[in-house]
Amino acid sequence: MSLSLQELGSAIEQFLLYLAAERGLSSHYRSSVRQSLTHLRHYLEQHSVSPDEVQDSTLVEYHHDLLAEGLATSSARIMMVHARIFFRYLAMKHILPANPAALVQGGRTSMQIPQTLSEEDVRRLLESIDPQDLPFGARDRAILEMLYGSGLRVSELVALRPEQVDWDEGFVRVTGKGDKTRYVPLGGAAAQAVRFYREHARSMLLVEGKPDPRVVFLSRRGGKLTRERIRQIIKTRAAAAGLDENVFPHILRHSFATHLLENGADLRVIQDMLGHADLSTTQVYTHVEQKRLVALHKNFHPRGRMH
Repeated sequence: MSLSLQELGSAIEQFLLYLAAERGLSSHYRSSVRQSLTHLRHYLEQHSVSPDEVQDSTLVEYHHDLLAEGLATSSARIMMVHARIFFRYLAMKHILPANPAALVQGGRTSMQIPQTLSEEDVRRLLESIDPQDLPFGARDRAILEMLYGSGLRVSELVALRPEQVDWDEGFVRVTGKGDKTRYVPLGGAAAQAVRFYREHARSMLLVEGKPDPRVVFLSRRGGKLTRERIRQIIKTRAAAAGLDENVFPHILRHSFATHLLENGADLRVIQDMLGHADLSTTQVYTHVEQKRLVALHKNFHPRGRMH
């Protein structure tokens, strides 16, 4: 069986009835579950991901986005628990063929520190894509260079319009969460890759007789790419580059922030580039940096290791 986005609201109502009739859970608890699942439904709708397309990586990204929105860790953990029991119910009732949340830990502390790639792994990933392989090599290289080089959210990248790119100044004007506008440096490698894609590949993806969607990055059919398609592209490219890690779109944004911090960038500058409303959201990257410093001290300081 499968479950569409249009049917998701009805499935949530059925689940709430199940909690009341078969589990005997209180109306207060069911109200909390309804709120969590309504938020999840809006998230999936916003990113055009149907319930039967949800994977464990989708839910990991969802958890990261909850924290990026400034939600308290405890609240995000509760929402993830509600999502897990909902998907378990859908699998149990054979509404979905499998439970995509089975491997996801419900917002535990281990998920609070962002996953990142090393600078070497990012280089391997990017350089494995030949931009001369038109049009998709040029497009995919430009997509990954921009996600890593500017730290954009995937939702911001798929909606990016040509007029938002200032080629002379080397900036991208981004309207992010809460309709807040920020300016992010494009970076030399990203600018080169996007310019090459625009000049040599984008026109090849336009479909005759179909209007130009006026977004920078186009799908095979000449339309706007979806968030899920970006995820598939990155997963395929990472596998081709021989990376073992679970490489998903947000990991490039995390790597962007972490590598800036590791190379001496000010935390508030990183906050501005990521579009975080609260500095505490950005400070999660200092934990990644602290782990690196501890490892360096342990390996190289005369008193770093106990004998």
